[in-house]
Parts: sequence; structure tokens; C-alpha cells
Amino acid sequence: MIFLTFFLGLIANFIGYIPPGNINLTLVQITINRGMRQALRFIIAFSSVELFFTFFIMQAAKWLSSQPHVETIIDWVMIVLFSTLGTITWLNRNKPPKAKYSDRESIRYGILLGFINPMQIPFWMIAGTYLLAHQWILPGIGALVVFSAGSACGSFLCLYAYARSAQYVQSKFALSTKVINTSIALLFFAFAAYHIIKQIYLIAKH
Repeated sequence: MIFLTFFLGLIANFIGYIPPGNINLTLVQITINRGMRQALRFIIAFSSVELFFTFFIMQAAKWLSSQPHVETIIDWVMIVLFSTLGTITWLNRNKPPKAKYSDRESIRYGILLGFINPMQIPFWMIAGTYLLAHQWILPGIGALVVFSAGSACGSFLCLYAYARSAQYVQSKFALSTKVINTSIALLFFAFAAYHIIKQIYLIAKH
């Protein structure tokens, strides 16, 4: 049962990080601009924080799902986050990559984004509540720790696959960092626009 709990966490979070978002797009940018070594440090730091993040969100999943304005708050946080990341990426799109990067810089970035990870909150609100309601995760702190450890491994594997894919695409198509950074910046702005339009629609509907 412990292995099943671990496996459920791994699969659930692996799936959770497949859709493009602030984490995997940032990782692609790091891989292209800084190399695989820095990307691995980012992934390890982020996945370590993900263990604690999943544990906390799973503990609070039922409470969060009962809050009437939580989705609106998350949407506005996402708008600010995507707009900020898009602006930073856009402003730095023409800058050539540095020759060397500090390992601590990538680790700090991974830890920071591990804590500022609003996209995973609605995911765990739905997936976590479903798994708990169907008793696929045993009650108790121990089972939740095992599940969270699986979740951390799931995020590591998915993000590692993203980094390797980014490395492969760059090597095969010889894409410039300017093209990649511009594309990522536009994606960030598109995600921000989606959440703005969503909120405008919800406000107009009411």
C-alpha cells in the first residue's frame, strides 16, 4: 500500500506538470540559456520544495475548495506572475547568455518558484480531494508524506523530460536564444491574457 501511495503521487504530479506553465517554461528557458547542469540544479531544488508544497496543499485541499473566492485570487496571482515573467523574459530576449552561471542562482530560483506555484493549487484541490474522497490515500500523516515524496519524484521526472526535450530541440534545429526567449515571453503574456479574459467573462456573467 505504501508503494501504491508513492506511485499515485508520482503519476498525479507527473501529469500535473505536462501542460505548459510558469515552471516548465522557465525550465526550458534555463536549459537553453544556461545549460543542462543549471537546469538539473533548478529541478532538484524545485522538486525538494514540491514535497512540502504538496503536503501542505493536500492538508488544506478540502478547506481551500470550500472557499468561495479562492479561484479568483489564484487567477489574479497568475496574471501578476505571468505578466512579470513575460516582461522579464521580453526585456532580456536580446541579451546573449553568460559564459558562467552560479549554481546557487539556479537553486535559489528553483526554491523560490517551488513556493510561488499557484498553478498547482487548483490541480491539487481537484486531484487531492478526489483521491482522499475515494480513499486512494490512507488517512494519516505518514501516508501523506509518502504521497508527497511520490509527488516530488513525479515533478522531477516530468521537468527532467522537459529539459531533455528542450536540449534536443535546440541541438536539432539550432534555434537562437532570442527566438526561444521571445517565444516563451509571448506564451507568458498569452497565459496572463487568458486569465484576464476569464475574469472579465466571469464578472460580466454576474
